[in-house]
This record gives sequence, structure tokens and C-alpha cells, in this order.
Amino acid sequence: MTARFLVLVAIVTALLACAPLVLSGYYLNVCYITILYVGLAYGWNVISGYAGYFSFGQVAFFGSGAYVMGLLVLNLHWNWLAATVAGGLAGVVIAIPAGYVMLRLRGPFFSLGMFGLAQTAKVLFSASDKTGGGAGLYLPPGSDLKPVYWWTLAVALAAFITTAWLDRSAFGLRLRAMREDERVAGTLGVDVTRAKTVAFAISALIPALLGGGYAWFLTTVDPEAVFSPRLDLQAIVMAIFGGIGTLWGPLVGAVFMTQISEALWARFPQAYLMIFGGLLVALLIFMPRGLVPAIAAHFGKRDAGGGPLSTTTPSPHEQERGSRLPESVA
Repeated sequence: MTARFLVLVAIVTALLACAPLVLSGYYLNVCYITILYVGLAYGWNVISGYAGYFSFGQVAFFGSGAYVMGLLVLNLHWNWLAATVAGGLAGVVIAIPAGYVMLRLRGPFFSLGMFGLAQTAKVLFSASDKTGGGAGLYLPPGSDLKPVYWWTLAVALAAFITTAWLDRSAFGLRLRAMREDERVAGTLGVDVTRAKTVAFAISALIPALLGGGYAWFLTTVDPEAVFSPRLDLQAIVMAIFGGIGTLWGPLVGAVFMTQISEALWARFPQAYLMIFGGLLVALLIFMPRGLVPAIAAHFGKRDAGGGPLSTTTPSPHEQERGSRLPESVA
């Protein structure tokens, strides 16, 4: 990362951190939801964009983190932030054995398996009286959005930094090699099982950390809300629209699409979903690889992450590096 890049990130983060001091009500809510989806899109991008495992079930960890936070706050009287961190760690604990099983599947079987995992988690959490059953958990009222906003911003920033590291690290190179051809990556010395399990754990940690803050803001852990497939679908669409497997794609996609959705909803409350869907289809027809790769290709530059476009075929230099995987990065 260049010094100019780091300064730019620091300035933008500082400006966003000041938003709760000057905004309130609807506008602060829009900023919070936008940053929430930025974080969710980056979490999904790790396992699906870099490792090539298209997931429809990351909301399983979002909901699990929310429930763990709620149970710790209500039963052990933990501070909501400490409980939210514990919920994130719980998401990783769940992801490691789940990933060991689920990552044996590929393609649509993995996608459907993850969707089933999310629905199973929803049923398990809503079936027990200790977790409030179908009604969920009711948290102490009067929560303030400001600390939740700052927490969500911190998690989204950490997700961005993690993606920037993946874009340049040997581990990220291993994930991209697996995405192109997992068997070939294995023959080149990549520990495929370990690499994809770590990627799966990272992609679970991010939504699990976000889920606790989201539930605290709502003052309730509603199974229908925290395990909603809509959360997954919107994060996926945003990442795809921006450009999966890229550094800036999830950020651009989440910001762009959240603002368009809000503007359409304000003007056309009865038909905004139809208009939004049609606009999305049209954009993806003209930019099938996403907005960020399309802009980079148009200007004939490297992507904003500083390396070759992650969605393109590896360059000869990358292939040469890949041939030395057993010695250099394996």
C-alpha cells in the first residue's frame, strides 16, 4: 500500500466517523445501513470472490453472532460491545467445523448447502425456549445508534483492510489459484483444505461481528430479521455489481446500490423493487464483470487494488509466481 492510499483511507474513515456528530434520524440510518452492507459484501467476497465458493448462507453467522450477543447481555449482563465481540468469535468457532464439512462441496451444491445451513441455524435458535422461541430475544430498550454506527464502521474498515491484504499476500494468491483450479493448486503445493477453511472462517467472522451490533440497534433478536435471506441476497448482489474478487468492488457496489435503492423507494414506494430489479439486470448485461473491472478495463489500467484485475486470467508473471508456490508461498 502506498502512503497516498493510506492517507486517503484515513481521511475517508475520519469523515465517516464524524457523521453521527452532524447527522441524525433518517440520514444517519442510511449511512449505518450502507456501512453494514459494505461489511457484509466484503465478508462474502472473501470466500466467494477470492476462494471461488459461491455462498448463499453467510447470514447463518450474522444471526449466530446476534443470538450470542443477546444471550450474553440478558443472562450474564455483559456489555453489548464485549458480547458482540464474543458473538464474532462464536461465529468462527461454528465456521471451522461447518467449513470442514461444507467445503467438500463445490459449485451449486456448496451454495445450496450453505443456504440449508442458514435455515437450519434459524430453526435451531428459534426452537428453544432459552433463545426466546419464535419471538426471539428482547434486549434492553433505549440503545443509541451512534456507538453501533462506530462499531459497524470499525468492522467494515477491518474487512476492507483484510481484503487489501488478501489482494497482495501469498495467502490471497493461494486463494486465487484455488479459484481457478483447485486440483492444480493442490499439485503446486497449496494446502487447499487449510487455505479454504481459513478463508471460510474470515468470511464468517465479519458478519458475526456485524450481527451483534445490528441486533443491539434493533433492541431485539428476531430470527426472521437476523437470519433473513434478504441480507445475504443484497450483499451478494452488491458485491457482484461492484466486481467480485476485487478490492473496491464490494465498497462501490454497496454504496452505489444502497443509495439508488433509497432514492427509488422515496420516489416510487409501490414500484421501486420492480424498477430497481430492471436497472440491476440492465447494468449487469452491459457490465457482466461488475462496475470496478469495467471502469478499469475502459481506462486500460490496473484495478484500484494495485494488481492485475482479480477477475481476469492470471498474467504470465502471476503464473510464474504460481509455479514456485511450493517454495515461496505454500
